[in-house]
Amino acid sequence: MKVRFGFTCRGTSDIRLEDFDSLLKDLEKFGFDSIWLPETMLGGSFDPLIGLSYASARTTKLKIGTHIILPGRSPVRVARELAQLDRLSGGRLLLIGVLGLNQGPELLAQNVEKEQRGGLLDELLPLLRRLWTEDIVDHDGMYFRLQEAKIDPKPIQEPLEVWLGGQLPRALRRVGQIGDGYIPGMMTANQAAEKRIQVIEAAENAGRAIDQEHFGANLSYSWRPLPEVVKNNLADRFPGVDPELLIPSSRQSLDEMIDAWIEAGYSKFLMRPVLPPDDWSEELENLAERVLSKQT
Repeated sequence: MKVRFGFTCRGTSDIRLEDFDSLLKDLEKFGFDSIWLPETMLGGSFDPLIGLSYASARTTKLKIGTHIILPGRSPVRVARELAQLDRLSGGRLLLIGVLGLNQGPELLAQNVEKEQRGGLLDELLPLLRRLWTEDIVDHDGMYFRLQEAKIDPKPIQEPLEVWLGGQLPRALRRVGQIGDGYIPGMMTANQAAEKRIQVIEAAENAGRAIDQEHFGANLSYSWRPLPEVVKNNLADRFPGVDPELLIPSSRQSLDEMIDAWIEAGYSKFLMRPVLPPDDWSEELENLAERVLSKQT
């Protein structure tokens, strides 16, 4: 099982846009596998297509990934954008399809109905795959209609994979039915092991199989005790769960958490500090020294 470590930059809430170039250079220099840009409609995240286009031009080995909001996007437009980004980066593009944040202002900015997001994703993802592989696409669905649609050029990667997240039963079924991999939000390693089994079962029920190496985790971490505001937030979201099982706050507990996730069958880790550091280069060097020895 190939263990890999990427790094998640949440945008201007973490780092100034002008300092993004230095972050990319350090990630590649220290040997991280990938840079990830989560997308939100509001709140200061980098636009993933702009940010990753820049990242592909400024690096040579670093993979470029995004948690991209798919509901609300035009199938042909997003298929063409992602295909061209994959080609320009030499096949380094990684994708996690997300519904978007379940918040009033975010939903308004996304311009989709909350109840339709799941259905939009269910129809859009298979349609993207057709546009990436077929010469001509005709489609008449609940949300999208296409006639003699085509994109050129196609992605380099065959297939261009789209992983999915989520924790509710419907989301886990969706991963098994149409996803290429699974990467959930915050949970314990024990919970993740259970979710992994449910995804595998959902795939089997759909006559599919998820690659055993296509399970990953978003892992927040800290080198010092968690601030009270963070612990209180975790207590509200996860009552009765030890915060240390969700966000490790020492080098030893980070080691133990990663080992527990690997034992649970997960091998792709997207790391992010719970609070932005004063010195990003020093932060990345410390993280690399701690975790990259686990890459196999």
